[in-house]
Amino acid sequence: MKTLSAAVIGGGSWGTAIAYLLSQGGCDVTFWMRNADTAAEINQTRLNSRYSGDMVLAENIRATTDLEEAVRTNPLIFLVVTSASARQVLHDIGPFLNGSHVLVHCIKGFEHSTYKRISTIIREETCCRKMGVLSGPNLAKEILQNHPGATVIASPYEEVVRRVQEVMITSRFRVYGHRDVTGVEIAGALKNIIALASGMSNGLGFQHNTQSLLLTRGLVEITRFGLEMGSQASTFRGLAGMGDLIATCSSQLSRNYQVGYHLAKGEGLSKVLSDLGYVAEGVPTTRSVYYMSRDKGISMPITEAIFHILEGHLSPRKAIETLMTKEYKYEEEFPG
Repeated sequence: MKTLSAAVIGGGSWGTAIAYLLSQGGCDVTFWMRNADTAAEINQTRLNSRYSGDMVLAENIRATTDLEEAVRTNPLIFLVVTSASARQVLHDIGPFLNGSHVLVHCIKGFEHSTYKRISTIIREETCCRKMGVLSGPNLAKEILQNHPGATVIASPYEEVVRRVQEVMITSRFRVYGHRDVTGVEIAGALKNIIALASGMSNGLGFQHNTQSLLLTRGLVEITRFGLEMGSQASTFRGLAGMGDLIATCSSQLSRNYQVGYHLAKGEGLSKVLSDLGYVAEGVPTTRSVYYMSRDKGISMPITEAIFHILEGHLSPRKAIETLMTKEYKYEEEFPG
C-alpha cells in the first residue's frame, strides 16, 4: 500500500526540496523545523523565503515545530539536518519511534567527534531498523525548479527502497534502489571534499584540464577509502558517486564549491563560512576523513592537501603545486 503521509525533519534548502518532491508524489507532508517564524511563513504564505525564494509550496505541505507530532503521525520519516545536529535530533525523536517506522536520512557527512556514519548513529539512538540513506546529484535549487533529476535510496530492506520510490518518483524525478548503504553514505560525504578542491581550482583561474584531473583522481580517492570501509567499488561509479561528484564540483550552486572558490580568492575560512550563511559539510568532513585515512594508512593526497589549506598550513596555490610535484607513478587500475 502506498504511503500517504511522510515527515521531513529539517527546514533548510535540502529539507525544503525533499518536502517538495514528496508533495509532488502525492504525500501529505509534515515539515518540521526549529524556527517558528519560518513554520508560520510556510503555513500562511506557502513560502520558505530564505531557502526557496518565491517558490510556492504545495498545500499538502504543513510546517510544524512540534517534533512529536511530526514523528508519531507519519510512518515514513526523512531526516534532513546537519551532521553536527544529527545525534541530538535522533535522540529527541527516539521516544516517538517504533519498529514500524521507516527512517531515511539525507545527510552527506559524518559525526564530527566520532567520525561515525549517520546510519550507525540511527542504530545507536533509535529503535528503527528499517532505515536507508538518500543521496545523489541533487542540487536543491534545481529540484525546486522542477528540472529532471534522479537520486539513490540505499537500504538492506526492500520495503524501504520500495516505499521511497513510491512516494518520490514522478515524471521529472527518478529514484534508483541500492543495497550498499556504507558506500552511498561515503560517496555523499567525500564528494564535498573534492568540491572544495574544484572551487579552489576555479578560483585560481584553472580550467577544464585541472577540473578533470581533480574529479578523476578524487573519485579514485573516494573509492579507495570506501573499499577500506567495506563498500562496493561499483557504488562509486554510479549516481551516488560519480553522478554527485560531477554535479557538486561543476556547479556554483554547491556550497562546498563556493567555499573553495572564495578561499582561493584569499578570503579567510571564518569569513567565507559566515558570509555563506549555510552549513558546508565538506569542511568538517575533510577533517574527519583526513584523520581516518591517516590512521588506516589510506593514500588520499587531495584530501590531505585540502585539510592543510583549511588548517592554514598551505595556500590553495601552494597545495596545487605540491600535488603536481609528487613522485612519478603509473595510473593504477581503478580500485575494485
